[in-house]
Amino acid sequence: MKALLLSKIAKVEDNPLELVEVPIPKPQKGEILIKVLTCGVCHTDIDEIEGRCMPKLPIILGHQIVGKVETLGKDAHKFKIGDMVGVAWIYSSCGKCNFCLEGRENLCENFKATGCDANGGYAEYTVVPEEYAYKIPDNFSSEEAAPLLCAGVIGYRALRLTGIKNGESLGLFGFGASAHIVIQIVKYLYPDSKVYVFTREGQTEHQELAKKLGAYWVGTTEEDSPEKLNYAIDFTPAWKPITVALRNIMSGGRLVINAIRKEDGDKATLLNLDYGRDLWLEKEIKSTANVTRRDAEEFLEIASKIPIRPKVQVFDLEDANYALKLLKDGKIEGAGVLKIS
Repeated sequence: MKALLLSKIAKVEDNPLELVEVPIPKPQKGEILIKVLTCGVCHTDIDEIEGRCMPKLPIILGHQIVGKVETLGKDAHKFKIGDMVGVAWIYSSCGKCNFCLEGRENLCENFKATGCDANGGYAEYTVVPEEYAYKIPDNFSSEEAAPLLCAGVIGYRALRLTGIKNGESLGLFGFGASAHIVIQIVKYLYPDSKVYVFTREGQTEHQELAKKLGAYWVGTTEEDSPEKLNYAIDFTPAWKPITVALRNIMSGGRLVINAIRKEDGDKATLLNLDYGRDLWLEKEIKSTANVTRRDAEEFLEIASKIPIRPKVQVFDLEDANYALKLLKDGKIEGAGVLKIS
């Protein structure tokens, strides 16, 4: 089968993914073989390539996988041959530790990530434990479903962690693949809540998309919102949005950071934090870490009811290096998706 292999840590600009022929994997007990139709591209893929999130090399990247069940391993009964299924970031967890038993498998010390600890979806076929795959609702195409499995699922988790109620306001910092899905969830679940969107300067296409999707106010991280916010979610790899968000949330508000890492480039902006203005009066900061199966299952059901329509830019598998460069430069509007078969 065709696959894109990452063999060493490199810069995205160096075209690090190599197109290779590898054997089709065989599903073991409790696993399914998936013929991959599409796979989303993600900032976490860039972090793996460049070594900020270390993968198990060599590795086939990709954790927003949509495909059809091709073969069932022994004792695999959850799906039928031909079912369209999805695979998210969570590939497996131990199932025995306190975190797993409490339904917080995202914090399991033996958490394994798709496309990082196990081969992912930048290939024609992939294998996954059946309990970590999800039936894709019939009203989504494979291109639409792919970004739901990371950008959508982790965005949904971040939104849940805010604790928002209908009528309360929300700020979104960064408006890429995840945020443009979150705003659609908010408009459906919390129709009386106002959404304020902050982007980098010059991201006019992102700003226009935010307006189209119903943002109450759109500005940049150089601006303050016209009124204080109940909650905020930071989707960016930068530090500055943290300082801006804390300044803009009201007393007792909460900032949720939806990022797997932060870059060091603007870390010094944290020195601009003023305790009395930005942190006092019981303001909270909470991070997201990975996702659970519950997150994926709940979100896909909600997404189907809305229904969410992700804005996608489709690329061939062979153009993945190019797609990742565009993503790194902030030049993909919505979500990037590889079409594989």
